[in-house]
Amino acid sequence: MNLELRQLRYFVAVAEELHFGKAALRLHMTQPPLSQTIQGLEDLLGAPLFARSRRAVELTPAGQALLPEARRILAASAFLPTLVRRAAGGEAGRLSLAFVSSADYSVLPPFLRSYRAAFPQVQIALQEATSDVQIDDLLHGRIDAGLLIPPLPDKARLELDYLKVLTEPLIAALPAGTSGAAGDAPVALAALPPLPLIIFPRPIAPALHDAILGCFRAAGITPEIGQEAIQMQTIVSLVSAGMGMALVPQSVSNLMRPGVEYRALREPTPQVETGLAWRRDAVSPVLQGFLDLLRKNTDADPPDA
Repeated sequence: MNLELRQLRYFVAVAEELHFGKAALRLHMTQPPLSQTIQGLEDLLGAPLFARSRRAVELTPAGQALLPEARRILAASAFLPTLVRRAAGGEAGRLSLAFVSSADYSVLPPFLRSYRAAFPQVQIALQEATSDVQIDDLLHGRIDAGLLIPPLPDKARLELDYLKVLTEPLIAALPAGTSGAAGDAPVALAALPPLPLIIFPRPIAPALHDAILGCFRAAGITPEIGQEAIQMQTIVSLVSAGMGMALVPQSVSNLMRPGVEYRALREPTPQVETGLAWRRDAVSPVLQGFLDLLRKNTDADPPDA
């Protein structure tokens, strides 16, 4: 025999009234089936819950221990319909979201604030990951969505949808005091000293890697690649240590480090894109709510065909 919520409701009524007759009236039933139900509950649990006499009904130690737990279980069961409705409407549940490090300095914080205000019951699991790792995690169902730098590989386009969220120019991150970068005016790459370049490895972010090298080629420069790093904060820290210069998305200038100066580029600069990718066959109500809010908070263009 399994424990039933009905048994717990009857037990709580008797425990609060300490009178079987009054509890039966409260439950809109007669006393004999109430007494039978309590006896069945005691048999199921293997201990008496009430000490009965002709003049009084009292809780036994076992009954006193059960009462707060019974109330908790009944309260939780009463909330289940609300929980199910919220989950079905995307208002409750869990969302696993990965993001590239540059998103942490641009779109991620303000959007998370908006999402948390709109869906306070959704648990958000965040993890920082490079675009290639995110794509693999999406394809294998390990995350729900990822803020990444496109393009998506051809094989991923068959299974993933994509929404552009942000475009921004590249800027220079330079060691403080770099000649040719005095003041706040945009700098020309050709006017800078030949500092080693700190850059993402191409397999990690091919579009960003190629855009950075394209800036130098357009300026007639072949840079020496001094260091490769996969996190923006690491790249900026290496610049701060005087290890070289870097070209980074403009939003990374929100990452302040002693010994680093950010300058806009004088040359025509490619735009770096950040967008959200997700499995098109796995849009849960929680993810749909996330996408709907994201579309309202961005001027994103439709994804390319």
